[in-house]
Amino acid sequence: MDTQDTQDTQDKQEPQSDARPVLEGPDIARVLTRIAHEIVERAKGADDVVLLGIPTRGVFLAQRLSAKLEQITERKIPVGSLDITMYRDDLRMHPPRALARTEIPGDGIDGRLVVLVDDVLFSGRTIRAALDALNDIGRPRAVQLAVLVDRGHRELPIRADYVGKNLPTSLRETVKVLLAEEDGRDTVLLGAKRTAQ
Repeated sequence: MDTQDTQDTQDKQEPQSDARPVLEGPDIARVLTRIAHEIVERAKGADDVVLLGIPTRGVFLAQRLSAKLEQITERKIPVGSLDITMYRDDLRMHPPRALARTEIPGDGIDGRLVVLVDDVLFSGRTIRAALDALNDIGRPRAVQLAVLVDRGHRELPIRADYVGKNLPTSLRETVKVLLAEEDGRDTVLLGAKRTAQ
């Protein structure tokens, strides 16, 4: 999840040692399989689907979803990444950030069904930035959103089309997604937010 505001930035921090797992590796694999089947059903076969992951962990989730969709449909599902760094609404409030990569599949996104993929949906500001970035790249037929975890507390009228787990949280809690490609293991942790020293 590329964070957007102070709450999201705090959410990105490691939970304290009392963090408890709410999803483990087999759970994550299971919900991604379910999301893949839901995409095929809603897209009536996924013939024109393009998956774009939001760096960092959204990219890994998009790649996993692409592999599952390929198993179901027996065809290659284009997958790429969409960097939103320059579209964030908090650029002037935080130190400069390193740019991630935007990789659009060769056939582009015009006239396609683009499914944005992210790890955690929180305020909605990351997705707003992603929609702005997408607008500069092309004109999809439609845009949908798939997230591993929806933790609530929306600040913008944005809703996910595909959700791995709805996880009611308080603003005093943090959600941390760990994936094997980046962190060496698959888990989602819920813990208390660290207070400033």
